[in-house]
Amino acid sequence: MRSPRPYSPQAGPGAPSLTERRKAATQLDIARAACELFAEHGPDGTTAEDIAHRAGVALRTFYRYFRNKQEAVAPLLAGGGDAWRALLSEEAPGTPLGEALERAVTRSLNDPQALAEGLEVTRGLLRAAETDEALRAVWYRVNQDSEEQLVPVVARLAGPGAEALGVRLLAAAATDAIRISLEMWSATDAPVSGPGSPAELAVRCLRDLTGAMPLLR
Repeated sequence: MRSPRPYSPQAGPGAPSLTERRKAATQLDIARAACELFAEHGPDGTTAEDIAHRAGVALRTFYRYFRNKQEAVAPLLAGGGDAWRALLSEEAPGTPLGEALERAVTRSLNDPQALAEGLEVTRGLLRAAETDEALRAVWYRVNQDSEEQLVPVVARLAGPGAEALGVRLLAAAATDAIRISLEMWSATDAPVSGPGSPAELAVRCLRDLTGAMPLLR
C-alpha cells in the first residue's frame, strides 16, 4: 500500500537544511510503515519493532522520533493540513475570506494525490482511532497544531485591521470544519469525491460554522 505524499515546501529563504530534510524523510518512512502495518494488522497487532523493521531503521531510530507506535502516523496526518494551508497562503490579501477558505479546502481535498491515496489512508486511521485512545489523541493533537499554524495565514489574508479574536475563531472553525468532515466521512463508505465526499462535507461544515462571523461579512 502506498501512502500519501506530504506537502514539501519549496526551496528558498528559510527552507529546511539538508539535515532537517533527511530527518523529515526518515520520519515519513517510519510513518508510511506504521500506516501500512496498521492497515494490515491494526494498532493492537502492530509493535514499534514491526514498524522499525518495515521502515528499515533501527528501533532506537524509531524512538528518537516517536514516543510510541501511534505517534508514528502524525507526519502523514499532518500532511493534509500542511497542503491546505499552503494553498490558502497562495490567496492574495483582500480576497473575500469565505471564498479563499472554500477554494483552498476544495482544492486540497480534491488533489489527485489525496484522492488516490491520502484520503483512504486517513479513513483507515480514523476508523482505527475509534477504539484506540492513543491514536485518537494523535489525531486531535495534529488538528490543534494545524489550527495554531493557520492563525497567521488567516491574519495575513484578513489584513492588519482584523480583530485578533475574530482571526482566532475563524482559524478554529476552519480547522474543525475539515476535522469533522473527515471524521463523518470516515465512518461511512462514501466515495472520495462527489456527493458525501470530504470536500463536499468540508464546505458545508465551513459555511455552517463561519456564516455569522464578522470577518466573512
